Amino acid sequence: MALSTSSNFAKPDDAFRAIVEAHRGLTDAQSADLDAALVLVLANHIGDIDVLREAIALAKRRMPDASQQQQQQQQ
Repeated sequence: MALSTSSNFAKPDDAFRAIVEAHRGLTDAQSADLDAALVLVLANHIGDIDVLREAIALAKRRMPDASQQQQQQQQ
């Protein structure tokens, strides 16, 4: 199975909204815990270590490095 990076949702905005709403009212720590739990549940659902590794690599590439984060915080 290859990693799918195109939207598989009939209504992608609804999926985004569901994730945002799940975080509403949570502390930063609770939000981080929710994200971690959601990642583990979805990783288990995928059930393919190669796809999981590909997804991790893609997510890490999309993260700003430390210098970019500092620049964003200073703006």
